[in-house]
Amino acid sequence: MRTSVRIVIVDDHPHFVSGLALVLHEASDGHATVVASTGDASSAASLVRHWEPDLVLVDLHVPAPGGIPAIAAVRRAAPRARIVAMSGDEDPAPAVEALRAGAEGFLPRTSEPERLLQPLLAILDGWSVMPAELLGAVLGSARSSRPAPPVELDDRDRTLLQLIAAGATTTEIAGRLHVSERTVKRLTASLLRKLRVSSRTEAAALAGSAGILWERADDAGPSFHGDVEAQR
Repeated sequence: MRTSVRIVIVDDHPHFVSGLALVLHEASDGHATVVASTGDASSAASLVRHWEPDLVLVDLHVPAPGGIPAIAAVRRAAPRARIVAMSGDEDPAPAVEALRAGAEGFLPRTSEPERLLQPLLAILDGWSVMPAELLGAVLGSARSSRPAPPVELDDRDRTLLQLIAAGATTTEIAGRLHVSERTVKRLTASLLRKLRVSSRTEAAALAGSAGILWERADDAGPSFHGDVEAQR
């Protein structure tokens, strides 16, 4: 686990916020700290600009203007922060909208905050996380609402996209491509911008709809070496 994780929570249920803050702090041996919280969606952007958190949790049902606009505002205010949407609804539509607005994951509201720790750590490591029963609906929506990856993707982009679609971790991708994990994260961010998606989940859906998912990553072209910045 990284040395320190700063968390901001946008949720208007103070007991849930305090319980989650306590659990995250204790379960992470003090590495994860809720530095601020608010129940006012309209103040979320200014809060993250001030605290510069690593992770932002947003309840989709906070009072107007609501969770989806709050996620979009947080994404603009803090492009490097990881955003997680939360909701007690079983309807997949809010999860899809949250991803489109800029969230990297979607988690159900739970009465057991300790169950959120591992999914949140996975999101910080670059994963997109959501309940299994919602994944099909989210991927289906992404396929129908996004165009296929552009044909001008180069071999490096296609290799990275295949590895992401295959579920490879940041560490595994770094090993395959012979670069650092930091470089993998930069390359992934660049690929998501090219595809005009906000998460690995949506990128994987695009790969599937374009047929890239079913190509063997082993045959996707040569790996590349060295720091990508030196090749720009």
